[in-house]
Amino acid sequence: MRVIISAGGTGGHIYPALAIINKIKDMEPNSEFLYIGTHNRMEKDIIPNYNIPFKTIEIYGFNRKKLLKNFKTIYCFIKSYKACKKIIKEFDPDIVIGVGGYVTAPVIYTAHKLGYKTFIHEQNSIPGASNKFLTKCVDRIGVSLKNSINYFPKDKVIFTGNPCSENAIKVKSASKSEFALTNNKKLVLIVMGSLGASKVNEYLINHLKDFKNKEYELLVVTGKQDYDKFKNIKFKNIKIVPYIENMTRIMKKTDLMVSRAGASTLSEIIALNIPSILIPSPYVPNNHQLKNALDLVNNKAGILIEEKDLKDNILEKEIDNIFKDNKQYDIIKKNLDDFKVDNSATIIYNEIKKLVG
Repeated sequence: MRVIISAGGTGGHIYPALAIINKIKDMEPNSEFLYIGTHNRMEKDIIPNYNIPFKTIEIYGFNRKKLLKNFKTIYCFIKSYKACKKIIKEFDPDIVIGVGGYVTAPVIYTAHKLGYKTFIHEQNSIPGASNKFLTKCVDRIGVSLKNSINYFPKDKVIFTGNPCSENAIKVKSASKSEFALTNNKKLVLIVMGSLGASKVNEYLINHLKDFKNKEYELLVVTGKQDYDKFKNIKFKNIKIVPYIENMTRIMKKTDLMVSRAGASTLSEIIALNIPSILIPSPYVPNNHQLKNALDLVNNKAGILIEEKDLKDNILEKEIDNIFKDNKQYDIIKKNLDDFKVDNSATIIYNEIKKLVG
């Protein structure tokens, strides 16, 4: 199979794209790929490391605050259409796949205009601007969360789950000793993403002392930019690190997770059946992390603390309540099962295969 795939901007788009690539490689080892990304976002650093042929286009998202900047966005879209037309014709794919981020808009739009089969995947509860725009241009749409189905044409959309979940299940778990943790104590993993989250970290710096005498242990991932601020915090049951390569390994040893509510993180929480306290980032477009979190919270499959409510010892209280109330803990784990799709990447591959024929 010859595949052009496009996704950009954040790991929440890029890693599902890589999961789809890996599944196609598993099923059809002789497949050939071309990845189209932006010239200035993180995919330009990540994708070449996987030895995947990579081309860039200059494209920007619409700016809702500085409207005059959108003239440049429109100009770059027209320019990107011409560039994509040349790239797609030269590669001549069997299918063109978009996995989120504004870079996908000109890629999928151009492929549709040229008559190629197209597939997009939406990870978040509420579709992003690009996927909304592309709805009429695609043959098939996969979604990570069931509620997202309502935003797309019924004859095109399918609930696939997030392809990262299938990868999460396969990952070999870490040893607790790698992080100086104790095997017979419960583990709370607190992580806000590779860069951390400054306001949450400020709260933690002031409140980790609340946890110093707990029977459970905390592993706090601060993000590299804030790690030095934590260097004077030393309690026997609290371990602090700047970053963990392949976080999924330690998630498999985690009893409770405190995290943001990005789509990929939620897919792994669901796949690994980890009760969670979600603190959605309020700094993302359309507040989509809150809406992602509410999908779980409204079905009693997670706990929500909004960043604005991080005051006093609220986090300590929520963690203690979950561990003390075995019934609530078990209900959360049971309800997470309703969201689980163990073979998401396989479902996506099968849908792609149908389109390719």
